[in-house]
Amino acid sequence: MKLISYNIQYGYGSDGRYDPARSAGLVDGADIIALQEVERHWQRSNEDDQPEILSRLLPDYYWAYGPAFDMDASQKRDGRIVNRRRQFGTMVLSKLPIVWSRLHALPLRRTLRPLNTRNAALECMIRTPAGPVRVLSLHLAHVAAEERLEQIDYLLAEHRRAPSDGGPWSGVDDEPQRNWSNGQPEPENPLAAIWLGDFNMEPGSAEHRRIVGSTPYHRGAAYIDGFVDAAAVAKEPASDFHTHEKIIDGRLAKRRLDHCFVGGMLAERVRSIGADIGEVASDHFPLRVDIDLETPGIAGG
Repeated sequence: MKLISYNIQYGYGSDGRYDPARSAGLVDGADIIALQEVERHWQRSNEDDQPEILSRLLPDYYWAYGPAFDMDASQKRDGRIVNRRRQFGTMVLSKLPIVWSRLHALPLRRTLRPLNTRNAALECMIRTPAGPVRVLSLHLAHVAAEERLEQIDYLLAEHRRAPSDGGPWSGVDDEPQRNWSNGQPEPENPLAAIWLGDFNMEPGSAEHRRIVGSTPYHRGAAYIDGFVDAAAVAKEPASDFHTHEKIIDGRLAKRRLDHCFVGGMLAERVRSIGADIGEVASDHFPLRVDIDLETPGIAGG
C-alpha cells in the first residue's frame, strides 16, 4: 500500500502562491494520506474550509480532521450568528474506511518568544488486509527538542497501553435498548501502528533516538511495542533524501524533518521510502512510503 505524509503549509507554496489543489494533486492516488497544517477560516487562506475543499478534490477517500486548536471565527449575518471555528490541525484520508479516530492534544510549553502553537496527533484506526492498524498524522513542536521529547513521551505512553485501553467502547452492552454499539462489534485498538508526520527533528537527534532507541547491539532489533524508522528498514535502501529546505545562517540546509515510523511488527513489511524533492506546493516535500499492508497476519496486532 502507498502511504504519503505531507505538511501542506495551509496550501501556501514556496513560490508564494496559495493553491490547495496543488497539494491534493500531489497526494491523489495513495492509499493512506497524512496531512499536516490543514486549516479552517483563516484570512491568510481566503477564509477557506480546507478539509472540505480537500475532501471535494479527493472524492474517493474517507477522511477525518483533527484541530490542534480551535478559536471563534463566527460572524453575524442578517441579524443572526453564523457559528464558525478557526482551526489548525492534521488530517487523514484513506481509501479504506476509518473505523474510529481520536485527537491527542500534545504537551505545550508557553513561550515569550518566538510564537509557539499547540500541536496535535490525529489517530485513525483502519482495517487493512494485513489487519487493523492505527495510523497517526502528527505535527511536533518546532521551537525546542525538550518540548518535542515531552510530546514523544506522551505518544509512546498512549501507544503502549492502546490494547489494554481498548477503542471507543468495550464490554457487553447492558442496555441493548439504547443501542450504544449501533449493532457493531467492539472496535479494535491494536498495538500495530504507523506514525506519519512533520516531526521537526532529524535522524540521529535526541528525539529520533527516543522513538527508535540508540544504536542497538543487534542492528535489526525491533521491539514489539516500539517503533523503527521506515527509512532504516526499507527493503529497497533509501537513497539520501530530504523533505525540507531552508536558508540557515546564509546556507541552504536540506533536512529530513518528515518521517514514517512503523511498529516493530511491521518492520519487515516496508518496501521503499522517498520524497518528491523539488515540489513547490509547500515548504515541505511529500514523503512517500510503500509498505505491505496486503498480506494478512500482523503479529501482535
